[in-house]
Amino acid sequence: MGQKTVKKLSGTFFVRILGMFLFGIVGLWIALNISGPQPYAEDWRYILTLALAGSGLGLLITPTLTIVPIRWISERLRTVAIEDFLAVGVGLVAGLITSALLTVPLAMLPPPLGQLLPFVLSVLLSYVGASIALLRKNEIYNLLAGRRSVGAGGYVTGPSGILLDSSAIIDGRIADLCKTGFLSGPLIVPRFILRELQQIADSSDPLRRKRGRRGLEVLDRLQNETLVPVRFSDLDVDEISDVDSKLVQLARMHHCPILTTDFNLKRVAELQGVTVLNIHDLAQTMRPIVQPGEELVVQLVHEGKEYGQGVGYLDDGTMVVVEEARDQVGKKVEVTVTRLLPTTAGRIVFAHLSPASKKKR
Repeated sequence: MGQKTVKKLSGTFFVRILGMFLFGIVGLWIALNISGPQPYAEDWRYILTLALAGSGLGLLITPTLTIVPIRWISERLRTVAIEDFLAVGVGLVAGLITSALLTVPLAMLPPPLGQLLPFVLSVLLSYVGASIALLRKNEIYNLLAGRRSVGAGGYVTGPSGILLDSSAIIDGRIADLCKTGFLSGPLIVPRFILRELQQIADSSDPLRRKRGRRGLEVLDRLQNETLVPVRFSDLDVDEISDVDSKLVQLARMHHCPILTTDFNLKRVAELQGVTVLNIHDLAQTMRPIVQPGEELVVQLVHEGKEYGQGVGYLDDGTMVVVEEARDQVGKKVEVTVTRLLPTTAGRIVFAHLSPASKKKR
């Protein structure tokens, strides 16, 4: 039996005992009021019976009246973002202050309006204030948090930080990116992401084990070799088991972006309104632009899929497919770009051998 289960059982037991005493006292009070100020001797049997019945009832139903609704409310509140709490609180306070100012003149109205309208107005203005505040929750939260500007999707670069996905950590380029100073952070690593990396590092599969250990090494580099702060967070969503879903839910709750290289996670997060920073997208954007007609020097490393093709790569990893260059594999050749083909993995450059390279054949 786990420690968490023991705590739940001890809490339930305490509530049952407390309910037993309280309901027993209520039952005794009711019995004494029924029997009168001076009960007869035979009345005490009924008094004790009613008191014991109250104790038994309290023992049975107190957890249902207290623990069950409290747990239900707690589970619901855990999925509500702090911005919503703050917005509702500000809206309620504003509504109550406004209703208090109007209570004095309304109380002067003849009854029953003088007694009824202040209460109705308080409820109505509180509801209106909370509703309006929820619509403007991002602005309210940013104002209270001392932030200056709001970005797309309600995200503000500042103390909330950037949630790191395990794929971005294992990829490794995040450490080099942080060294450049383009990311101000802080980078937030939830504990469940750290556990996932540890499980991958302990895998029986050599390839997975190598990737997991690489991720742990990258985290060590981020902490010791970069100026971007890295924070480990205990934030979690217990009712969700999938790691990617946990990350998306946390990003929604706390209005943080996710840094990842996982294309599927990127699509799912964006569909739910979460800002995603994809390292692959950044790398594609920063690649040098190659134009048709431009001449390049490329090392051909293997044959292409089609007959006669040779394939090489630019320094940034862009694939270059050279027509009629199969016999030049293993050599450096001059090529002329003919066209570009954008793909989900990046650009593919198609080219043919330049006249100078053809003469050398």
